[in-house]
Amino acid sequence: MRILLAAAVAVTGLVALQAPASATVKPPVVTRAALAPALVAGRGADVDFAEQEAENATTNGTVIGPGRDAYTLPAEASGRKAVKLTPGQYVEFTLPRAANAITVRYSIPDAPGGGGITAPLDVSVNGHKRAGMTLTSQHAWLYNQYPFSNDPNAGLLHPDWWITECSCVPDATTPAPEIAKPYRPNHFYDEQRLLLGRTYRAGDTVRLTVPAGSEAAWTVVDLLDSHLVGLPHIEVLAANVLLFGADPTGKRDSAEAIDKAIAFAKRTHLKVYIPPGTYQVNRHIVVDDVTITGAGSWYTTIKGRQVDLDTPAPDGSVHTGVGFYGKDASAGGSRNVHLSGFAVEGDVRERIDTDQVNGVGGAMSDSTIDGLYIRHTKVGMWFDGPMRNLRITNNVIVDQIADGLNFHTGVTGSVVSNNFFRNTGDDALAMWSEKTADAGNTVDHNTIQTPVLANGIAIYGGTDNTVSNNLIADPIREGSAIQVGSRFGAEPFAGKLRITGNTTARAGTYELNWNIGLGAIWFYALEKDIDADIEVSGDHYLDSTYNAIMLVSEWSVKDQYVIPKVRFTDIRVDGTGTSVVSARVKGSASFANVDARNVGAVGVNNCGSFNFPPTGSEFSVTDLGGNDGGWLAPWMLPNTITCDDRPPVVPPPAPSPW
Repeated sequence: MRILLAAAVAVTGLVALQAPASATVKPPVVTRAALAPALVAGRGADVDFAEQEAENATTNGTVIGPGRDAYTLPAEASGRKAVKLTPGQYVEFTLPRAANAITVRYSIPDAPGGGGITAPLDVSVNGHKRAGMTLTSQHAWLYNQYPFSNDPNAGLLHPDWWITECSCVPDATTPAPEIAKPYRPNHFYDEQRLLLGRTYRAGDTVRLTVPAGSEAAWTVVDLLDSHLVGLPHIEVLAANVLLFGADPTGKRDSAEAIDKAIAFAKRTHLKVYIPPGTYQVNRHIVVDDVTITGAGSWYTTIKGRQVDLDTPAPDGSVHTGVGFYGKDASAGGSRNVHLSGFAVEGDVRERIDTDQVNGVGGAMSDSTIDGLYIRHTKVGMWFDGPMRNLRITNNVIVDQIADGLNFHTGVTGSVVSNNFFRNTGDDALAMWSEKTADAGNTVDHNTIQTPVLANGIAIYGGTDNTVSNNLIADPIREGSAIQVGSRFGAEPFAGKLRITGNTTARAGTYELNWNIGLGAIWFYALEKDIDADIEVSGDHYLDSTYNAIMLVSEWSVKDQYVIPKVRFTDIRVDGTGTSVVSARVKGSASFANVDARNVGAVGVNNCGSFNFPPTGSEFSVTDLGGNDGGWLAPWMLPNTITCDDRPPVVPPPAPSPW
């Protein structure tokens, strides 16, 4: 299959529904990850906003989607639908409750040569114009192969790699294949927040209108979040950065003033307070044994541009930028750091993996990070351990070039809870046990939406970790909602791994290199066996594009590695495009009280490791009882070969109460 999509036509060829100009105002439809809230009760983050999908609102524009094919605008939209507006058109939301602020998630076209454009969007409430927003695509629109390009006209970054579009290695193919440009456009969306200046009531209407003459040929609105923001937080007895020369207008660089406030606060055992304003910071603020608090993330913003380094740093960085960093672990790391109540806004527009241009970084033990809003950095929070006892709570991390949050190397005894992630450019939440195991960590009650690349939550090796009560929706490509992976040089899995009480929605992407669909949860044995005490319990897999559960190895090592004993208990599967379980590896799994409905293909697609011995598959399935829905028939047990490498996809109906 050839995927030759031009950025200018990325929204064509989709189901379109045109609303009449005199459309009746629709009542508010509040969702969570584009699902009815009752379907995800008790799971995900407890957020302070009401989510409303544009496709459920009143509009004279065009609904695009649903669609899940990567490199298209519907695929990257929450719920896989959005509303496309041309100049003069609008989408109007009815507030479900009192609100004084909004977040708009949107997409506008790139510039023809890359680099983005800006375009206006008018905001009116109850028919009266309140404000104008200036939308930008300067932090969106990536192209090409990893690590991607901002240039839509660039040739292949890796012509020596095999690609699906021609089923070939272009450099080794004669005649050379023609690959249309721009190649694989992605990362289309961005979002902006706006204080409305007063509080509006439930039932009031917020209309977003693209004004006539907009430079944007189209504007796609994905959703609106409505907020009721409290008053600014004030700290009287604190080292106020204004007293040390910080500029709240953002005109002058405030990094040195913040450093001075930190030094004074440490000597006097005070907090550092950053009052309302926008503060320009274009480098790392190094933090150790200090508490820094702002007036709230809607009021205090630390904002900076990416800065070229004269010479590369020892860690390989060629840029620096705004960020709060603990000391490096090799220098002992930092401890007793407490950050809360402000926004970090970067200006990262390209992915350079060696760059330390993250919102929060370094090593921080015995520390807390609470109530931050982080946008347009490379990674929201990236921690290089060893380090211990870090609590990350109530943060919002959006519009990242790479990961949302990564525990990298020896992070132990730490908690990530009640955070919200949207539009990350790689794993939204990852534990990567490179060289030293991450151990004893808990990832609990977080919401993850639309990771553009890779997974919602990824666990790469480690010991005694827990992933619980999270809500993960709409992964786009080369990953899925939850991955347990032996890869990237990670230490082996050991001890216990508990994955419990999570809900996934519209998960399971199409893996271009393998030419198959992935599971909503997938176990991937690439470099080692995945052999630990692993139990998956209480998860709900809703509307999975392909499989609900996948256990797989790479073809080149399929006879070397095994996934021997994963237990699945008390699972609900509501809708699969293909199977409940896809097994493409040596090993075994047991199933108890796994109930499934609306299954699109054979319940267990058992290929084992593709040797197809006469004794049956190399992967064994154990039925421990209570597996309802007919998906696990006796004739499949223990290791009947039911292999259909690429079964037809049967889109399931929308999930509903069980």
